[in-house]
Amino acid sequence: MKDVKNRLPVPQRAGMPKFKKRDLASPTLNYTLRGFRIKGGRLLLAGRVSLSVVWSRPLPAAPSSVRVHLDRLGHWYASFVVPSTTEPLPATGAVIGIDWGVTVTATTTSDAYDLPHPEYGKRSAGALARYQRMMARRRRPKGKAQSRGYLEARKQAAKVAKKVARQRADTARKWAKRVVRDHDRIAVEDFRPKFTAKSTLARKAADGAIGATKTALIEMSRKHVRDLRLVHPAHTTTDCARCGARAKHALPLSQRIYACTVCGAVSSRDKNSAHMMLARAGFDPDGVDRVSLGHPQGDPSSVSLKSPPSREGRIQAPTLAGFGTRRVSRNGSTRSSTRSSRPSRPI
Repeated sequence: MKDVKNRLPVPQRAGMPKFKKRDLASPTLNYTLRGFRIKGGRLLLAGRVSLSVVWSRPLPAAPSSVRVHLDRLGHWYASFVVPSTTEPLPATGAVIGIDWGVTVTATTTSDAYDLPHPEYGKRSAGALARYQRMMARRRRPKGKAQSRGYLEARKQAAKVAKKVARQRADTARKWAKRVVRDHDRIAVEDFRPKFTAKSTLARKAADGAIGATKTALIEMSRKHVRDLRLVHPAHTTTDCARCGARAKHALPLSQRIYACTVCGAVSSRDKNSAHMMLARAGFDPDGVDRVSLGHPQGDPSSVSLKSPPSREGRIQAPTLAGFGTRRVSRNGSTRSSTRSSRPSRPI
């Protein structure tokens, strides 16, 4: 119903749930508060089931529900639902802008916090292809039980894929923790990596795990009570971060250097986009959000635009060309944080 409400085309809508066979579906058990309890470090489930659990960390609060599930490697896991808590960090007064990319996963306004492409999937592609070829050779016709060799090859392929996923998640969490710990305000490109799945860079973009890294950064900033704002990515590669002028034509992906024809600024394309994130989020007081787009910076006819203080006591600067930002709140919802004081400028 959500796809129908959003008016998606019929081929893109999610279909009705289909029945999964027992040997193809991973078993999952969900228990509410009355169906389980924890006693002596053991998990007691309904039906007199007692499980010995290897705890990864102590529970911060009493859980309200638990989900017991089996992964593709044959390992059982128990996921508990507990109330989220915040751990505020000391203020640093630093700001940072983040732009997502393919060759470099994250480009920031500070070189020390750039996240290079780890290429975990590329390193494991040979081993994964080897086990997949073994599966193809040992696959039996439909309707017959698979051999022990096929099941072993499938387990090894799943083990390689699981390792890559864990490496990506670990790198994303560590990088997000470092960025959030050292910066109070973070401007992030609201990048949707879904459209890259149909491009020629689909494999490299998927290996970079931009979506997982972005999610880890949002969760980490919410946990440590940092001001993170999602910036609309439109025209961030064609606008100049120094004077606000916009290029007449879209830049091809092969052009990695941005050269402004108005003020003459020359910088890396990704670095220019990262500084644009700060300007549009209102974190850069000397950025292009304070300069009229009709005149270059330094012109006496340019008008300085200032916004009244917000309810929280911060100055909310207007955004460029009518594109707003979204502020991530503690409860996970997003709301508009800035408003444009003038209509969009035609291209």
